[in-house]
Amino acid sequence: MSAKIIDGKAFAATVREKVGAHVARLKEEHGITPGLAVVLVGEDPASQVYVRSKGKMTLEVGMASFEHKLDVDTSEADLLALIAKLNADPEIHGILVQLPLPSHLDSDLVINSIDPAKDVDGFHISNVGLLGTGQKSMVPCTPLGCLMMLRDHHGSLSGMNAVVIGRSNIVGKPMANLLLGDSCTVTIAHSRTKDLPGVVRQADIVVAAVGRPEMVIGDWIKPGATVIDVGINRIDKPEGGTRLVGDAHYDSCAAVAGAITPVPGGVGPMTIACLLANTITACCRANGLAEPEGLTA
Repeated sequence: MSAKIIDGKAFAATVREKVGAHVARLKEEHGITPGLAVVLVGEDPASQVYVRSKGKMTLEVGMASFEHKLDVDTSEADLLALIAKLNADPEIHGILVQLPLPSHLDSDLVINSIDPAKDVDGFHISNVGLLGTGQKSMVPCTPLGCLMMLRDHHGSLSGMNAVVIGRSNIVGKPMANLLLGDSCTVTIAHSRTKDLPGVVRQADIVVAAVGRPEMVIGDWIKPGATVIDVGINRIDKPEGGTRLVGDAHYDSCAAVAGAITPVPGGVGPMTIACLLANTITACCRANGLAEPEGLTA
């Protein structure tokens, strides 16, 4: 069996097209321009790349982009004051504080100071609780992207057996809640799960989000299962240099699975696309308008 490749890059482009069309309608019919504010503290190289990419794509879909770049030694009081200002600004519908923050800042305190309705990362404790209890919330971008790709590939997920490998607050736990919401039978597994290969072999859907390069191998995969690989790991190449790999060993898993996401080019591109989708959703909710179809959980 040779797995179908789920092209996250192409799917993300489709999501951005939908977002752009909805932005145009909001402008034309309601005179509203969705606004996304991104806050970057310090000069972490990876974070700078992410922020530039987010800003570029925000503008490409017609949204307003607000970037706030703060010194690495910015005080917690000053950062919280900025967030309070953004919370009160009606032109801003989404707020994202780029993580990780410098060590002197309390990430939980900062994230929980964001207005939950503008928390387009879906990390605020109120949104975590709403998602966990099946209520309307802002949903973390990476799990939302995984769900969108699964729905696109399978249609209905009802009754499918899903195993999520990884229990992080950013991916594993919200992913499990989203799959439960689509009526899957869900197991959250992790690196200490007894007989992890045996658990994974029962799954129709495997979401690998454990943070260990190529940990999931083809022998673990049920024939025909769908593998969604959230991992992004840089490893050394024998001939020198590095390459990116996922949490699943691509070649061996692709030989058994029915469908699989590649790394790179799978889940990664969906994260920013879903950030834009969440901003549209937040904007519509703030203005009492119908949410865009196909862009929410």
